Amino acid sequence: MWSNTRFMLSIAWRVARGVPFAVTAMAVAAAGMTITELFIAPMILHRIETHATAGGTLLAIAGFTAVLAALHGVHEYLDTCKVFDRTSVRDELLWSIGRKVAGTSYVNTLDPAFRAAERKCSDACNSNWAPTERIWSTWTEILTNVIGFAAYAAVLGGLSPWLMGVVILTAVAGYLPGKRINGWGFRHRAQEQATIKRFEYLNDLGNKREYAKDIRMFNLRPWIMELRAEALRALAGFYARREANAMWANVIDAALMLLRNGVAYAYLIWLTLDQGLPASRFLLYFTAVTGFGAWITGILDQFTELGKESQDIAQIREFLDWPEPFNLGTGRRLDRIPGHVYRIGLEHVSYRYPGADRDTLHDVTLTIHAGERLALVGLNGAGKTTLVKLVCGFLDPDAGRVTLDGIDIRQYDRRDYYRLFAAVFQDFSVLDSTIAQNVAQTVADADRTRVVDCLERSGLAELVAGLPGGMDAHLGREVYEDGVELSGGQIQRLMLARALYRDAPILVLDEPTAALDPIAEDDIYRHYARMTKGRTSVFISHRLASTRFCDRIVLLADGRIAEQGTHEQLLSAGGEYARLFGTQSKYYRDKPTAKPHTDTGGATQHPQEGARR
Repeated sequence: MWSNTRFMLSIAWRVARGVPFAVTAMAVAAAGMTITELFIAPMILHRIETHATAGGTLLAIAGFTAVLAALHGVHEYLDTCKVFDRTSVRDELLWSIGRKVAGTSYVNTLDPAFRAAERKCSDACNSNWAPTERIWSTWTEILTNVIGFAAYAAVLGGLSPWLMGVVILTAVAGYLPGKRINGWGFRHRAQEQATIKRFEYLNDLGNKREYAKDIRMFNLRPWIMELRAEALRALAGFYARREANAMWANVIDAALMLLRNGVAYAYLIWLTLDQGLPASRFLLYFTAVTGFGAWITGILDQFTELGKESQDIAQIREFLDWPEPFNLGTGRRLDRIPGHVYRIGLEHVSYRYPGADRDTLHDVTLTIHAGERLALVGLNGAGKTTLVKLVCGFLDPDAGRVTLDGIDIRQYDRRDYYRLFAAVFQDFSVLDSTIAQNVAQTVADADRTRVVDCLERSGLAELVAGLPGGMDAHLGREVYEDGVELSGGQIQRLMLARALYRDAPILVLDEPTAALDPIAEDDIYRHYARMTKGRTSVFISHRLASTRFCDRIVLLADGRIAEQGTHEQLLSAGGEYARLFGTQSKYYRDKPTAKPHTDTGGATQHPQEGARR
């Protein structure tokens, strides 16, 4: 608890130093207001009892009022003006979590435990009442209650120590069972989060554009509404169980409070009637007894809340310190050498995904020579994409090693290694930004001449030139109402332009033309030699005819290299490659008069076709 508080203070000291001072000042002001209010009524009654002058009484009331107004003003000012400081501390943690997710070793992103931890950390930072911001309010309440407890103890200490002991004991006795019962919700918060997650997913489903066609075509609305109603019943049931538990805590607390106040009030009445306690002192003690118990309960309750918040903060700290299997910012430096072409080797490499019962790749030995254009082909599940992930350094092999110019890549700073690669993957990302920024992957430093060149080489220049704004046209409609929506083929061309802009010495193309028709695909491959000139390149494709542009073809089957050679050599060998090629090519030969459909992403269309506004 204390360690996590120090952790939050260290962040606050770095990004918003006024937060700890504001917490302390607000606590002093809040406690000061309650303590001041405690004495106002007894003071007035005492002056009446002693026949004090009206002027003096009014002056005293004015003094108390001024103090209350000043304390209230300080509290409200700090509460209003320092809220952004508290939020900035939480935002800093959000940025830290985001940096961890974006910069962590790729293998961590495949780990369900890592993803679950990231979700928990995000939940702890997702609102103004999230634990990473609420902790400042909790500490304000703790300090307020401690100051109030000390002041009220000083008042009651002059009355009767045993009465103060009774109040303390009954307050603690009411707190302990209440803590256990109220802790039910905290102990079951994983269940609550899972139930809320399911309900929110189903609740938002009907608003997502990607489901709009299916909902209408298959009349999914009744099914979705039924699932939503079921999720809502589960959520309501959880809250009903939680409140049922909380009810018993309230019953116990009310019973002990009745006992505590009954004893204290009876003792005060006896002092007043039999021992001559002045009415002003009776009023002071009567109010202090009630408030004293509340201060004790407040301290205990707020420390309980602090403990819960501390657990969430501890999870964030553990997540930020999640072990990195790769050298990130450490290891051997790898400076890119202009004009140098790299050789990549796989030496007896095997890899098995966590939880799998067999190797995806097994004992693969392969050298990708400097400047070579290598094609990887094979059926689904043969291990092509896994091999590319190993080559790119996203995964480390379970056995064997991957080398760059003969040196194990595990020795290098992995981020330096990544800078040698440009890639087009099957699962790509397009931001709602301008075309130029998506190609250059930067906001202000884009080389517009290079952007135009890359768009031309990827076959997208004509389409872009026909758009209002050209390369400054916005993509997507999530952010921009006038955004352009590209077809699948056009997006693949855009990703190819992005890879070319990076101008890296190693080019990886994982099914870069899967969304293109044969005519558009052929147009890309006519420029393939130019794209890969002076680079080592790895190319994955299910269309075997496209591999004829490569220097060498490697056929993977069941995680092993089954065949390798040039397109002509493999056809002449009459093996599995020749069989697969024959199977694919017959579909084109059997329909010689079929006119190919050209959803090319702009290659053979009018520039505006396929790009919808």
